[in-house]
Amino acid sequence: MATCGSFLSFCGAHPRGPPGMSAACAPSSCASAVASSRRRRVATSCSARRALPPMPPLNPRDPFLSKLASLAAASPEALTSRPPSQDPDMPPYLDLFDTPKLMATPAQVERSVSYNEHRPRKPPPDLPSLLLHGRIVYIGMPLVPAVTELVIAELLYLQWMDPKEPIYLYINSTGTTRDDGETVGMESEGFAIYDAMMQLKNEIQTVAVGAAIGQSCLLLAAGKKGRRFMMPHAKAMIQQPRVPSSGQMPASDVLIRAKEVINNRDTLVKLLARHTRNSVEEVSKVMRRPYYMDSMRALEFGVIDKILWRGQEKIMSAVASAEEWDRRSGIKVVDGM
Repeated sequence: MATCGSFLSFCGAHPRGPPGMSAACAPSSCASAVASSRRRRVATSCSARRALPPMPPLNPRDPFLSKLASLAAASPEALTSRPPSQDPDMPPYLDLFDTPKLMATPAQVERSVSYNEHRPRKPPPDLPSLLLHGRIVYIGMPLVPAVTELVIAELLYLQWMDPKEPIYLYINSTGTTRDDGETVGMESEGFAIYDAMMQLKNEIQTVAVGAAIGQSCLLLAAGKKGRRFMMPHAKAMIQQPRVPSSGQMPASDVLIRAKEVINNRDTLVKLLARHTRNSVEEVSKVMRRPYYMDSMRALEFGVIDKILWRGQEKIMSAVASAEEWDRRSGIKVVDGM
């Protein structure tokens, strides 16, 4: 057998063996010895693999799994020979450390960026910011200082972004008054937006949705000629500026405010006459009382250029106005009614 052991590799290299070899060193006995040796090595390695504890997938950002992997590599006996944990609520292997600490609480994992890479890293923008991507400025409140500040800032920003692309101004506002007639802002709020529109290099297209009353009607008429629109059931109305509440003011201060309101009225009349292509006398006449206009009347008065119907422009263009119906019927409207 010693001879066979010394010539084991040689016998494996030459299956038939050299001439004159003893029967103990036959190729069949060498092959069986090699096979049994291999089976012993495979059994030893399999038992060693079965002895190692199952390892979870290693996350390099998790300090707990990193410590657990280093401990298993250094002394695997500490993991295989340890008794099971007495606390059923304790996660496995966590009691190996003096001060156990998990990677993060569920709330921290929920807030972490690595929890879902497709979630936004910062809060989404507000609605006016989203509308700016479409170059849309929406006025949906009375013209108070906060609304004026936002609208002018958006107009200036869109001009800075691209001074050649048009800006779309959507209007649904009661101007400087509420729907019940109470004054909520000074007339200068509407004039400020108007002046900003006139100073911009961009073409401004206006669209009336809902209502355009008072100063908002001026903003609607101040759009680009041919690009002033109105929804079919929107309303436009022009009226004289109102005197704010005077309270306990002295009579001289009330007189000063009244003169300022008259100046604002004259300015509003001149601007409306310019953009509607009507005379100052005609605009002053209709502004004696609140003058409401539906889409057809606003088109005739020159506030807008087109009604945004879906394929019904031809039908509505053939409809006679209220004044035409009165004229055909022989009804005469008394001045001032």
